[in-house]
Amino acid sequence: MKNAIIFTGSGGQGVMSMGIMLAQSAVESGRHAAYMPSYGPEQRGGSAKCTVIIDRDEIVSPMAGSGGVLVAMNNMAYKKFIGELEPGGVLLYDSTLVTLPIERDDITAIGIPADALALEAGSPKVANVIVIGALIALTGIVTPEEFQRSLDKKFAKKSDAVRAMNAEALKRGMAAARG
Repeated sequence: MKNAIIFTGSGGQGVMSMGIMLAQSAVESGRHAAYMPSYGPEQRGGSAKCTVIIDRDEIVSPMAGSGGVLVAMNNMAYKKFIGELEPGGVLLYDSTLVTLPIERDDITAIGIPADALALEAGSPKVANVIVIGALIALTGIVTPEEFQRSLDKKFAKKSDAVRAMNAEALKRGMAAARG
């Protein structure tokens, strides 16, 4: 059961955090995970991409030329990385920021208004957690509880309000994916 998920966006959108926390959640629940970050030549605002592979068996190589799921956080990421999504794969995108037409008919495209939902939850910084919530609801790649433990670790030294906002963002993302 090998799953390759490609997270894409711009620097500052929490793309790398999504990948790290998802991989951490999988490992802590007894699966194998590989995390491979990739940065554009720009600093903040440039392209950001990471690939996470999750499997019950040992992962021989962290490299994945394509993925079964592509997460696109903005137009630039969608346009640049859509070719890496396997036929039959799932495109999960922030419909607030990805406004280009989805032109592939060999994939399932699911838009979640992550940026708008993040503002409702309290901060645009939690858009990445909204998307992870949607990903969990759509794929079951990890359980909400497993991911919540990763959130708790990441934000252990933050205020109760920050931890509550992230927990709420996870729930909103799952609810948005379920319709």
